[in-house]
Amino acid sequence: MPKMKTHRGTAKRVKITGTGKVKRHHAFASHILGKKTAKRKRNLRKSAIMHESLDKQMSKLLPYAK
Repeated sequence: MPKMKTHRGTAKRVKITGTGKVKRHHAFASHILGKKTAKRKRNLRKSAIMHESLDKQMSKLLPYAK
């Protein structure tokens, strides 16, 4: 069997935590910020953990990450 390829677009956008969870950034934080509240923009700066239902999908995109 040949080696499986890592999906490079996904690899650049997510990180794997020490416990194996997938960490991602929030969307909607790059433009049209005038109408968004300070609290909303502040929370968009924080990273988020990807939902467990997407773990199988992520392991296919990042076969050697976990």
